[in-house]
Amino acid sequence: MATWSDLNLQNSTTPLMEQLTFFHDHTLLILLMITILVAHTMTSLFFNQFTHRFLLEGQMIEVIWTILPAITLIFIALPSLRLLYLLDESMDPIITVKTIGHQWYWTYEYTDFTTPYEFDSYMTPYNENTNAGFRLLDVDNRTILPMLTQIRVLVTAADVLHSWTVPTLGVKVDATPGRLNQTSFFMNRPGVFYGQCSEICGANHSFMPIVIESVTTKTFINWINNNLIT
Repeated sequence: MATWSDLNLQNSTTPLMEQLTFFHDHTLLILLMITILVAHTMTSLFFNQFTHRFLLEGQMIEVIWTILPAITLIFIALPSLRLLYLLDESMDPIITVKTIGHQWYWTYEYTDFTTPYEFDSYMTPYNENTNAGFRLLDVDNRTILPMLTQIRVLVTAADVLHSWTVPTLGVKVDATPGRLNQTSFFMNRPGVFYGQCSEICGANHSFMPIVIESVTTKTFINWINNNLIT
């Protein structure tokens, strides 16, 4: 998870987040090369006492500085388009979870089972936090999901605009009243992953966190069975 001193992207948990991280590094490398080239050119011009007689007007250099940015944009656009198609790709999900945003909490529904399971997820109050918990990020009911499983999340809202966001999963979906948006992901490791609402939704916008707990399939089955029985 991100802390106050972390300026980098969070460690990826899904293949899609890995691709997002690679694209981020790829784009930053191109920007670094452009910055170094421009800085070198400007420095040379500042400290050069001579004037190139063909520099102020020339068809060739204008063609060059028009073509080079176009080529640079192609090197950024092609991986970006590929990534957009990967993010929008829908596979056959094993589990579907419906997420409903409220002011100011989340409701989760597991509807793939004979008896649907539904619960609300509120932020844990500060005075109830343990030493192992995170302030403003922990919830009373975590969303348990199995790893190494294709998961689909349907997102909507009951009142105003919200946004269901978990950075380490590479997932950010608008929760719009009257509209059902969807995303899918594949978690490749166990852990507890934190997110927050990313759409300003009112006075307590900062107090409706998201906690996803990735567990083994056996642990998930035991958890859902215990909750369905009770």
